[in-house]
Amino acid sequence: MFRKAGVVALSAGLLLTAGATGVMAGGSPDWAGPPDWAGGPGGPPDNGNGNQKVENVIYMIPDGFNADYATNYRMYKDEEAVWDEHMKGMFTTYSADSSITDSAAAGTAMATGEKTDNGVIGLNPEGNELETILEASADEGMASGLVATSTITHATPASFASHVEDRNNETAIAPQLLAGEVDVLLGGGKNNFLPESEGGNQETDNLIAQAEEQGYELVETQDALLDSEIDIEDGEKLLGLFADDALAPEMHRDNTEEPSLAEMTESAIGNLEQDDDGFFLMVEGSQIDWAGHANDAAWAMQDTEAFEAAVEEAIEFAEDDGETLVVVGGDHETGGMTVGAGENADMNVNPSVLKDVTATGDHMASELNDDRSNVNEVIETYTNFELSEAEAQTIQQADDAALAINTIIGDQALIGWTSTNHTGVDIPVYAYGPQADKFTGYLDNTDLPKIMAGALGVELGE
Repeated sequence: MFRKAGVVALSAGLLLTAGATGVMAGGSPDWAGPPDWAGGPGGPPDNGNGNQKVENVIYMIPDGFNADYATNYRMYKDEEAVWDEHMKGMFTTYSADSSITDSAAAGTAMATGEKTDNGVIGLNPEGNELETILEASADEGMASGLVATSTITHATPASFASHVEDRNNETAIAPQLLAGEVDVLLGGGKNNFLPESEGGNQETDNLIAQAEEQGYELVETQDALLDSEIDIEDGEKLLGLFADDALAPEMHRDNTEEPSLAEMTESAIGNLEQDDDGFFLMVEGSQIDWAGHANDAAWAMQDTEAFEAAVEEAIEFAEDDGETLVVVGGDHETGGMTVGAGENADMNVNPSVLKDVTATGDHMASELNDDRSNVNEVIETYTNFELSEAEAQTIQQADDAALAINTIIGDQALIGWTSTNHTGVDIPVYAYGPQADKFTGYLDNTDLPKIMAGALGVELGE
């Protein structure tokens, strides 16, 4: 498949320290990284599926997810998740300048196989451009796709097809996604493709018009996505921008015309599989991370459920195809979620209560009146339990009403939290398909794209 080379313009910016974008204090610790005997791109033993041919890679990233999320989700679902039987190993996540990574540095490591500083996308700490697994695959004629429930210019998807010093510079990321000619782009962030004169964030450029000139079909609704058909081999591409900013949380998606993550994944696979040279697809469940930042256990579990549906689409395709490798691994953990909270004398967890929560804590807080005298009515509207007098008073007096609501809902589920930011714990990796066992053992996040590149037979980092 023919691809023209795009000239990527690098943009400079200051690293912000607010929220998840901030650079954490301190560099990586002395112990960081796998020991000499542990796994790596050449290290893990080949335990059963040899060097079978890999034509396609589907890289599924549940942002903010780790083993505690997996455990709580299994209890929430009351049965194993689709990824459980495909557990292979664990990996470390530290960035070049911190023991705790942000999504930009983690995304860069998982896309390029190289560490960088927090806040930086697609560049090493010295500012040099790093080749991504998506770009290396495209150089070999493979089709490519990015799917996310955030803006498509957000840190994780951006890490696979752009190179900027500041992850927040999404208006610089958007044109790079088009310059790289990613075949399928599905997510939110329409405003980052439109000029200010049309209510967008670009100073003057209309990137949607530019995309259409490049052969992209624009779709903006669930129905339009499901009806879309493009011919990858004929150079046609698909740009789905389903919201001005990020898509709605999963529990609010039914009130919109936005597609589910599973629908976007199915559409991306269906279009990309037309390429005889194979494809590379990254799919992010973006808002699991946002739920973790909010300590919102219901949002976290329901967006994990939506992510699992997307993974099921990927594995079903891989089962039929026989030459597709599916890899599932979060970029870091968010919130310090725990299995069990409080004194918990019964030593039990009850995440199933979260199935009946129908709004995020942020949404519930937005419906409180000025004196919060309607707190009981709001909670009863969106949950299946009544507040005690003490709980109602806690919400009424809290500086952060949303966090207070989420804490009480978490207490109902006996799910706890230790942070409202990222943590530095190791992350499980799951894999299915040819060469899946090469992910076995104790890895680093930089190992994942190296293993994928080896499985695809592409050179990474040239």
